[in-house]
Amino acid sequence: MVRVGIVGDGYTAAELLRLMVLHPELQVTYISSHHNIGRRIDAVFPQLTGFYDLILEPTETQRMIGLCDAVFLALPHGASIPLVQELTAAGIRCIDLGADFRLKDPAIYEKYYGLAHTAPHMLPDAVYGLPEVYREKIKQASYIANPGCYPTASILPLAPLLKKHLVDTQGIVIDAKSGVTGAGRSAKEANLFCEINDSFKAYGVGTHRHMPEIAQELCFAAGENVQMIFTPHLVPMNRGILATIYAMRPSGVHPEEIRGALEEAYANEPFVQVLPEGVFPQTKWVYGSNHVHIGIWADPDSPRVILISAIDNLTKGASGQALQNLNLLFGFDETTALTAPGLTP
Repeated sequence: MVRVGIVGDGYTAAELLRLMVLHPELQVTYISSHHNIGRRIDAVFPQLTGFYDLILEPTETQRMIGLCDAVFLALPHGASIPLVQELTAAGIRCIDLGADFRLKDPAIYEKYYGLAHTAPHMLPDAVYGLPEVYREKIKQASYIANPGCYPTASILPLAPLLKKHLVDTQGIVIDAKSGVTGAGRSAKEANLFCEINDSFKAYGVGTHRHMPEIAQELCFAAGENVQMIFTPHLVPMNRGILATIYAMRPSGVHPEEIRGALEEAYANEPFVQVLPEGVFPQTKWVYGSNHVHIGIWADPDSPRVILISAIDNLTKGASGQALQNLNLLFGFDETTALTAPGLTP
């Protein structure tokens, strides 16, 4: 059994625990908290009653080193860096669900997160945890930067097309919407029921922290600079992301090549479903699952391409992907504990 710890007790921690109930090779031995120290995890998340009797502990690296083979870190930006340094030095594999190791340029991290990166020397060795792109590197990693939810929904439809130069690298527009759990569990006035119910808003316009992460990975896929616009929106639902992506076909690229490239890229991927022609995804279809659904519209009469993707922001956008990465790290079947479909009634 691989002994697993979790640092943090928010929605992503609860989702990790929900998924790992079904994993035959993992034992959760430690979970820490800042606000709920001494409480049982099933008192904080009653849906876990009967599955875990863990007590939330203070965050102590020496305690983790004695109890864990791998640790998930679900913390605010800036908080994971010292823990990953200490844990990896002791041979503990780390999967960081925060942003501290996603960006390769520490100057960009400082610009968007307002903090100087305290371990920039670690950034080159951090593996971006998108299995469909970096699977072989993930298997050998000491620490993994689990992707953001919006980046996951945005990168997967675009990366195969940019790699094959089937869409222009300029003028890409990503218009994405997320449920409220994407903002975390801490109390915020803007996320109160009366503020979000019967409303729909854009936020982080031109400044959202996931924008440079998306741009970085699209540039890597294309092998050149990619110019894009990303605007996120908050919708009054618990969980889910729908990303609508607008791009243009270069001259000489036919509409059927768009679908062909995506179907070829994801033919053997267990969690990416390229939907049939004329079918476009809904967040309800992937609710609670680790799947990505991608719909495609390529205008035969103009160069316009529209890609629509749906994920669950807590599963494939966070905890499910983190567990997928852990499966790869320890040589388990990648789909272990992640094969359930969505929860559509």
